[in-house]
Amino acid sequence: MTSNKTSNKTLQFGGHSLVWTGDWSPENARKSASSAHKAGYDYIEMLMIEPWKIDSAMTNDLLAEFNLTATASLGLSVENDVTSTNPAIVQKGDELLREVVDKLYSINATELCGVIYCSLQKYPGPASIENRTNSIKAMQRLADYAADKGININFEVVNRYETNIMNTGKEGLKFLEAVDRPNAYLHLDTYHMNIEEDGMAAAVLEAGDRLGYVHIGESHRGYLGSGNVDFDTFFGALKQINYAGPITFESFSSVVVDPALSNALCIWRNLWDDSDDLASHALKFMKARY
Repeated sequence: MTSNKTSNKTLQFGGHSLVWTGDWSPENARKSASSAHKAGYDYIEMLMIEPWKIDSAMTNDLLAEFNLTATASLGLSVENDVTSTNPAIVQKGDELLREVVDKLYSINATELCGVIYCSLQKYPGPASIENRTNSIKAMQRLADYAADKGININFEVVNRYETNIMNTGKEGLKFLEAVDRPNAYLHLDTYHMNIEEDGMAAAVLEAGDRLGYVHIGESHRGYLGSGNVDFDTFFGALKQINYAGPITFESFSSVVVDPALSNALCIWRNLWDDSDDLASHALKFMKARY
């Protein structure tokens, strides 16, 4: 790639808030922010399934206190699935996503990522032309709304058990091209790539400057390097495209994650119980490779 599409992004390392706590209540938000700072992260990725529960003033104070910035991620539900053939459900999705963008703007954040283009679920069949068209149109509306507030949207490519819209980087790029907005990017996650891709480099290299966000997760969601993800090849590919964007460590254990969310993510076992050790190890692991 020769263009500089990601020039408005900055290479930073962040940790997902669920590494430390299960929600963003004042007590847990402070724990997450202080722990991310102590570990040496640049930002924290906040889960925004329910943006109305997030106190912007409190969040801004914490980010300033601990010298952090923030990003946000979420997955839609069947009640607000923008691929739906029911206009009322699509409207609910539009409304939720706009509320998330507003919340991001209120905390001076510029990156929204995740499964924002459909419901995070195992669909009973392939997406229809109408499902896909509805998703693309919703993302165009979202991108335009976000652009007015200086916010990028990043479409996370996840495995077949969590979406029927895009499961590989190649499919994600086709979707991205259909959306065709300058503030829309591809979001790759090593956990999902390890399931769906033919290796850990091709999707990165093909995305090039259209890659706007990265999640780093091990094959079993635990300590980096203790599973079977080929991280050396993945980070090598990032170097080849001169990737300059957010890199978030993402790991889940039923010790920390909220029970309802734990069920949604199929977190049935405790992969770790020491958040601080996990997070510190992850940052050293990533920086040693990039």
